[in-house]
Amino acid sequence: MLGVMTDRDGRLSIGELAARSGVAPSALRYYEELGLIHSERTSGNQRRYPRTALRRVAFVRAAQRVGLSLEEVRVALDRLPADRAPNATEWNTVARTWQRRIDDRIAELERLKERLTGCIGCGCLSLRKCGLYNPHDVAGTRGSGARYLMEETEPEPEPVEAGRCR
Repeated sequence: MLGVMTDRDGRLSIGELAARSGVAPSALRYYEELGLIHSERTSGNQRRYPRTALRRVAFVRAAQRVGLSLEEVRVALDRLPADRAPNATEWNTVARTWQRRIDDRIAELERLKERLTGCIGCGCLSLRKCGLYNPHDVAGTRGSGARYLMEETEPEPEPVEAGRCR
């Protein structure tokens, strides 16, 4: 059993916050560096976190599961009170933002699924027909990554030789 590491004011040490939140102390220090959580220092220069940090860390973890970046999490946390649990109105404002983000991500994944299925679904795996085919590194001018899968525009079709899959 983890010993009690709170101070007289009920503030949590980094070890207790880590144990109770399931987040490594290194990650907690990083969250603090980003302004997601805040601590005070003791006379011995040890971090002490308010109990509200537990809720904020849980918020960060939930937001990451949704697919939000830590910058998006910081923006959301800046809209919520730092010293207490958010009320229903405050939470609903943030939740609506998350819902839009989730809807956008679902749409992005659906586009990716359609392109991937269209490429592999025909069974021929023809490089002339496949939307992933990249003659002369044309997609390289659009940036790194699988551009034809990630972009909303379709690649220009390549001319197909007679007798080949279309």
